Amino acid sequence: MACYLGGMHVKITTSGPRRYVQLVESFRDEVGRIRKRTVATLGRLDQMGGGSLDAVINGLLKATGRNPVLGEAAKPDVSFESARALGAVWALNELWKTLGFDALRRVFRRTRHQTDVEALVRVMVFNRLCDPESKLGVLRWLQTVALPDMPVEAITHQQLLRSMDALVTHQAAVDRVVAGLLRPLIDQDLSVVFYDLTTIRAEGTSVVAGDVRRFGMAKEGLIARQFMLGVVQTAEGVPIYHEVFDGNAAETRTLLPTLTTVLERFPSVRRLILVADRGLLSLDNLESLKAIPLANGRALEFILAVPGRRYNEFLKQLKAFHRTQCKDATDEVIDEQTWQGLRLIVAHDPVVAAVQTGRRAERINALLQQAEDWIGKLDAQDIGERRRGRPLSDSGAKARLYHTVAEAHLSRIIKVDLSSDVLRYSIDKKARTLAEMMDGKLLLVSNAADLSAAEMIARYKSLADIERGFKVLKSEIEIGPVYHRLPERIRAHALICFIALILHRVMRSRLTSANTGLSPERTLEQLTRIQHHRIRIAQGDPVTGVSTISTEQAEMFSALGVKKPAASQQLSLL
Repeated sequence: MACYLGGMHVKITTSGPRRYVQLVESFRDEVGRIRKRTVATLGRLDQMGGGSLDAVINGLLKATGRNPVLGEAAKPDVSFESARALGAVWALNELWKTLGFDALRRVFRRTRHQTDVEALVRVMVFNRLCDPESKLGVLRWLQTVALPDMPVEAITHQQLLRSMDALVTHQAAVDRVVAGLLRPLIDQDLSVVFYDLTTIRAEGTSVVAGDVRRFGMAKEGLIARQFMLGVVQTAEGVPIYHEVFDGNAAETRTLLPTLTTVLERFPSVRRLILVADRGLLSLDNLESLKAIPLANGRALEFILAVPGRRYNEFLKQLKAFHRTQCKDATDEVIDEQTWQGLRLIVAHDPVVAAVQTGRRAERINALLQQAEDWIGKLDAQDIGERRRGRPLSDSGAKARLYHTVAEAHLSRIIKVDLSSDVLRYSIDKKARTLAEMMDGKLLLVSNAADLSAAEMIARYKSLADIERGFKVLKSEIEIGPVYHRLPERIRAHALICFIALILHRVMRSRLTSANTGLSPERTLEQLTRIQHHRIRIAQGDPVTGVSTISTEQAEMFSALGVKKPAASQQLSLL
């Protein structure tokens, strides 16, 4: 009887010209001598290609509970469980922390909220910058991103809305925190701040108590249900304050309360120069602005643009300036005069003037051609000729021409005679000449004593940057149209978008300083390609990591002044 050691090996034997593969077992006989015997002949060696041998080996491995190692079935069992965008939200999260916005957590920690309000606000701010959606859309977006240190699976729509309510309930504390974060970004010795308003469309027909949604003239020239948003920003382009006003609020009445709040929040500023656009100038504003002191007792200084509708009040100054300096000018010319004890800066840009005059001439010629066409049709009807279209009447043609001229803002130049029985009009050449004289003109009123006229013009032209900020709010951040009904939710939505604008402007400033040539939108788009992966190998524990970061992406993190995901978190095989 033989004793078996269970030791087996493969042996190749030769029989004539052929070679065979055999499975041989070693054992000891009754006296302890080692013997060998053939357990199985697996086949001829020259006929074992095509994976047949691999199948035998893998079959034996499976029989013993081990994983196959050869052939198609030998590939490791890798399960890719998730791949979510990480890079953009990672950069924003690091920026959020470096700027100190995580201090908002202390505001809500003292409240009775069961959820992490700061984290939910952070989610909504990041969504505005990455892929602006409704609050329900935020939940869909969360399924595609990997937010650092934040369990996004448990976030609900109601939690987002309650967090918005908490923002408004504790807005005074939130505003103090945000103001504290922005103070290091403001020049304490001389701060030039810009103020302007824009209109934000609001949807819905319901009316609630304290509703800020009112019908008014939108910036696009349409009557719409809307609210007004005022923004104050520094000369460096950093927004420092915002306020929501009723949609039909007069622009001139928003300046003083806004400015008063700004001075309260930043009392350490030793000198402040306000730059505001044309719609904010009124005699009441000027007197009130003169009376506003800073915390150190110094008077507030301002540079305000004169609205075009008030240029007629400055005809005496403008005529002399136009006659002596503007007619033959090829470059911008600047003059300074005095008006009501203030400095009056007058500038003329001949290039802008030529464009404005040409556009007006095109509109006038088009209207005159339309009027002549109608007159020709009316004359033809009087002699019995029929022309295409519905018949005209003199009264109907007069009304149509009058309204068309009014909509083109040319009523002072094209005079429609409404008292005549027939369609008649005339051109007021004096009014046209006066309008052309105003083309290319910019009038500024200021009490700043030590700035040159050219410096004031340059400061005012920087106001265009706040217009670009409004464009970012409306396009990239998509602040509107707003579907919220309650005024508190609208204010919370505006605050979330304002914080997003702060992050956007800080990103823009750092990318510009690093000479990257990249916009915040392009940077976030590139960083979104960095993904967080979760895989499982051979039924083992899940493995997570970050896809490889390219050189260009690493430079973006460096330009933004934030750290990149640690190398130990990366999966090079991905």
